[in-house]
Amino acid sequence: MGGDQVPQKKLEQTPTWAVAVVCFVILAISILIEHTIEHLGKWLKKKHKKALHEALEKVKGELMLLGFISLMLVVFQDHISNICIPKSVASTWHPCHPNDKSKDPEGYFDKCAEKNKDKVAFVSEYGIHQLHIFIFVLAIFHILQCMVTLTLGRTKMSIWKAWEDLTKTVEHQYYNDPERFRFTRDTTFGRRHLSSWSRSPISLWIISFFRQFYGSVNKVDYMALRHGFVVAHLAPGSEAKFDFQKYIKRSLEEDFSVVVGISPTIWFFAVLTLLTNTHGWYAYFWLPFIPLFVILLVGTKLQMIITTMALRIQDRGEVVKGAPVVEPGDELFWFNNPRLVLFFIHVTLFQNAFQLAFFTWSTFDNGFKINSCFHRTTADVVIRLTMGVLTQVLCSYVTLPLYALVTQMGSTMRPTIFNDNVAAALKNWHHGARKHVKHNKEHGDGSTFSSRPGTPTHGMSPVHLLHKHPQHSDSPVASPRAPSNYENDQWDVEASHNDVRDPEDEGMQHATTDELPPTGLHPIRAQHEINIGLSEFSFGRAHTSRN
Repeated sequence: MGGDQVPQKKLEQTPTWAVAVVCFVILAISILIEHTIEHLGKWLKKKHKKALHEALEKVKGELMLLGFISLMLVVFQDHISNICIPKSVASTWHPCHPNDKSKDPEGYFDKCAEKNKDKVAFVSEYGIHQLHIFIFVLAIFHILQCMVTLTLGRTKMSIWKAWEDLTKTVEHQYYNDPERFRFTRDTTFGRRHLSSWSRSPISLWIISFFRQFYGSVNKVDYMALRHGFVVAHLAPGSEAKFDFQKYIKRSLEEDFSVVVGISPTIWFFAVLTLLTNTHGWYAYFWLPFIPLFVILLVGTKLQMIITTMALRIQDRGEVVKGAPVVEPGDELFWFNNPRLVLFFIHVTLFQNAFQLAFFTWSTFDNGFKINSCFHRTTADVVIRLTMGVLTQVLCSYVTLPLYALVTQMGSTMRPTIFNDNVAAALKNWHHGARKHVKHNKEHGDGSTFSSRPGTPTHGMSPVHLLHKHPQHSDSPVASPRAPSNYENDQWDVEASHNDVRDPEDEGMQHATTDELPPTGLHPIRAQHEINIGLSEFSFGRAHTSRN
């Protein structure tokens, strides 16, 4: 059959109608995908889904990056295949056994071997072609994984809506009467977490590990964490009107915009995964278990944080007044950094998608035969698929929603506490205040207090800036017992920039969404301080004890 081989034709020897048909089909598919993404982005903007729109932009950026990688492989394919290395070097670190003889690809020849029999190509043209297809499969799996992650996460959090509605009922307020005294162990939160096992580190790890498989977040935990967040960060009287579930939902969407991205660190882990796929390392046995192990460790830690907060309540006293109050704090998390948990979830999800994409590509490249040198037995296939699906479901439906809830127990609350208009107004006010301070320092005018950004006065407050923004449907109607927001934007200038404690404070709270309701006309105590950074702001808890 070797004498009957016909050389491939160049483009100038190909019929124009064939070239036109191929170009038309490729362009039609590409334009359809582009318009679909564009319409999806417009719909997210229309629905004011800023975090999801940012996530979509990140997905577009990652697809563009994969497109550039694919383009560079095509452009430099000949140059890479012309790099010659000795056979002794090329015979090391193979993914398959040296005795495995696969069918040589037709139409591809090693140019280095034709010139020198002792040398082979660094990466052959066919190898680059296979890598090209793998990148395409990885892009598809990355998009599918993002869709599955968000869908399962929102499905789990939709259950919490009924619990949130329950906090608005009279029965809930009666049962959690702030004047009622109870033993800490007799509360529902205490009965769930305060036992003999909770004092032993070993038994605490074991119980927390198994707890994530059944009822990882139940109504008792949700109510306790919600109450602790409101007490720590919001004004008194806000609990019945604050929508904690909506706040968690927006926070999850913001975290999702981080998860869909692929940072250089994540790409480094992907390269290490390819490197470990070497014959003799048996990576197909232990590699699929690493993402599952990491996500189980993260889930166990989050469950332990809830129990630790319950133990702190008991340490403060055997009797509680009203509902148990958990104390949020960054010290509950690894290295005092709640965002580190999100990084582990991020790495786990991408590694899982990478391994599933690799399995799909190897099956496709082998003519849709499951058993290959990458998966020698059926047990290898079952392990990889089972661990991949289990990790994806566990991370999306259990761990990620649990993370979105428990990380609110940090020392700061997220900018998602505000709607987009209020957040933009606060950032604009902060930018103007920094420019004012910089101007004073450059010109050397003003005293020490004048060069310090104090509490905003009329004309500088975020409420004043909101006159430019139309209110959306989620903005609350002003309470009939409290004045309108726009009548309460006179803020006293304090010598200390840490406390905001005058009655007109409530004007700003009216300007937010229904998550920050009006608190009445009485003066409120200092609940938190405002620390606004260059790119975002956060509200840290004051280190004053509540009466």
